[in-house]
Amino acid sequence: MEKQTVAILTGGNVAERGISLKSAKTIYQHLDSEKYQAYIIELNGRSFEEQASNALVDKNDFSLEVNGHRIQFDLVFLMLHGHPAEDGSIQGYFELLDIPYTGCNHFSSALAFNKQACKDFLRSYDIPMAPSVLLYRQEPIDFSSLHEMALPLFVKPNKNGSSYGISKVTEHAQLEAAIQQAFAYDDEVIVEGFLDGVEYSNGVVRKGRDIVALPVTEIRPQNDFFDYKAKYENESQEITPAHLTEDQRNRCQALSRQLYKLLHCSGIVRFDYILVEDVFYFLEANTIPGMSEQSIVPQQTLAHGWQISDLLDCVVDEAMASQEVSH
Repeated sequence: MEKQTVAILTGGNVAERGISLKSAKTIYQHLDSEKYQAYIIELNGRSFEEQASNALVDKNDFSLEVNGHRIQFDLVFLMLHGHPAEDGSIQGYFELLDIPYTGCNHFSSALAFNKQACKDFLRSYDIPMAPSVLLYRQEPIDFSSLHEMALPLFVKPNKNGSSYGISKVTEHAQLEAAIQQAFAYDDEVIVEGFLDGVEYSNGVVRKGRDIVALPVTEIRPQNDFFDYKAKYENESQEITPAHLTEDQRNRCQALSRQLYKLLHCSGIVRFDYILVEDVFYFLEANTIPGMSEQSIVPQQTLAHGWQISDLLDCVVDEAMASQEVSH
């Protein structure tokens, strides 16, 4: 059987670039080499560059010429965290070129990436969530109304990931500085009510017609919350499977599958929660979750009894099947 050529798209011009590169390395190492011929393609500025040869991708058709040989990709495996993949921007480019890609489509990606829009969409489905207020860079901030919100509060960019620009505010006097810090990463900022509980995370993937919720991970950060250092510098304890009762685990996984369907997700999506008084409060959906060796989804995959390559096969198979249906 002829191997499928896969472009693992990584890099980007955002704060999460380093995480994206680590995630792409994991994908490259675990894609079945008997099935796939994989190339790591970095987005650098406005250029796509093949990592091994430094050859530039022709943006007219996303093809690559290496050693006089023209490579046309059968699939793009999206491992760009943040813009332009996690927000849905680049999916339109590949749809125009008629090249299949992994993960959510442009609309579902954009909706999930915009934390407040996602919460607004889910509110009519009675999904438990913390109260929040959305701020815009160019609009005046009504600090008097923010001061009416119960402390502590979280201040974070509305459209960003990996906990960049997030602050925990314990005094109203800290609000202005925290908001300015978040505006350094986005032109929209969320001020969100604090939920006093334990954080959990649950990866979901589609295998054929089944939506599979992986084992749940319990997150115990050494710091006040699950910030960048907790996520990527081993400053947290991540317990997989989580210390939950069977009923709690089933409810968390059922909620994850429900969210996956409501948001019309594809590929690997990780849902984050806070458990407060036996209720799982939805925090956010990560449509291109981290896949480095330290990341949560690989841990959950192994706990599920799969190899990473099994998970990646599910993702590739779904993307290719979706392309066939669209034709």
